[in-house]
Amino acid sequence: MAVSPRKHEMPVQDPSERVRNFGEVALGYTEETAVAEAQRCLNCKNKPCVAGCPVNIAIPDFISRIKAGDFEGAYDVINSSSSLPAVCGRVCPQETQCESKCTLGIKFEPVGIGRLERFVADRHNSSAIKKPELPAPNGRKVAVVGSGPSGLACAGDLAKKGYKVTVFEALHIAGGVLVYGIPEFRLPKEIVRREIETLTSYGVEVRTNVVIGKTLTVDELFEEGYDAVFIGSGAGLPKFMGIAGENLKGVYSANEFLTRTNLMKAYREDSRTPVMRASKVAVIGGGNVAMDAARTALRLGAEVHVVYRRSMEELPARREEVEHAMEEGVQFDLLRNPVEILGYEDPDDRRNPKNGFVTGLKVIKCELGEPDEKGRRRPVEIAGSEYVIDVDCVIVAIGTSPNPLIKNTTAGLEVNRHGGIIVEENTGKTSKDGVYAGGDAVTGAATVILAMGAGKTAAKAIDEALSARRE
Repeated sequence: MAVSPRKHEMPVQDPSERVRNFGEVALGYTEETAVAEAQRCLNCKNKPCVAGCPVNIAIPDFISRIKAGDFEGAYDVINSSSSLPAVCGRVCPQETQCESKCTLGIKFEPVGIGRLERFVADRHNSSAIKKPELPAPNGRKVAVVGSGPSGLACAGDLAKKGYKVTVFEALHIAGGVLVYGIPEFRLPKEIVRREIETLTSYGVEVRTNVVIGKTLTVDELFEEGYDAVFIGSGAGLPKFMGIAGENLKGVYSANEFLTRTNLMKAYREDSRTPVMRASKVAVIGGGNVAMDAARTALRLGAEVHVVYRRSMEELPARREEVEHAMEEGVQFDLLRNPVEILGYEDPDDRRNPKNGFVTGLKVIKCELGEPDEKGRRRPVEIAGSEYVIDVDCVIVAIGTSPNPLIKNTTAGLEVNRHGGIIVEENTGKTSKDGVYAGGDAVTGAATVILAMGAGKTAAKAIDEALSARRE
């Protein structure tokens, strides 16, 4: 049978409709489409796609199950390696990971591995789910700090080995960046809730509203009887450019803007934590978070400009997210570097009238020069090319770093100059005995699947260390 050269299309909401709602954009494969896409897999003997997956899912095996119509068997294959398949099927950059290694992709488009993973997970979650058989308790307790992807991956792997795992989450809802950072139209919160529900069915306890470093310290967790601690607290501290005007009203970090919208439902008229209903928004940055902020602002009724200092070719966001943003009407002001946020004084602000409201973003045009240390061509400013983009809101999406709270309250925990916790590469072990870390708390902001891989690595190391201690 001839192999189709292209992936089967993912059905999506029409752009003219989806810009007016927060419903999921991608609608998912049907059973018929999933089987047809699975039949494109060549089932290679050396399985290069597996090497491209940070959590080493047995990709040809689960796709073979789909070909045979054994969808629940396909889920079992994925679930043996991944604690969050419905999430990963939606937000992982498969195009630079597993799909980039697909042999079919040498000549044609690669197999839609992410789309198939999503299909399998969604089908499983929508059916009657039997509770898993719990392993016998091994008498050991592990504390996991943070309920984002690294923490959940670590917790899931340890729970399946009989550990009593407690996840501590600072916010009132579990899920970390999956609930506060990624918009509903890209990752419905019901999906995250179900994935966490699956983990709790293995005996994982989730305690919300607990800020490790304030409510409890890492040392106090050991005093409470935990045998090991995994820190997966993420990178929630936003970065700014350090330009004039960043204190003006109407300037948000993407972190704050998305948290208010995703977690606090700021788009509702009765929200207690609203965001400004801006008419024209500039989003500074070119990554996935910038796309999320831009597309969210668009749905709140604004005209949106993404301001990025390099060209479209260097834009780091996923191609799919950029294409969706362009379809929806987001405008891209490329090769532009912000130099000042303009505003006017607020006479009603008695404490600091200079911190008034945003009226514009001054940018300077750039051209690309020689590559930097990461291989990307450096933006070089063109003298005298400054001009102003008239906006009443600016969202800064240029990255985040780890919050220093845990570092500052945990003696003996070494961090690098960026605030990331220093760990052993193959174990996640920190400089403090019994403490492990992974995900954005170590690397700074990265992808969901890389954070999950780090959580799994640490879970394996914790199990080996505590098993050796028992012996």
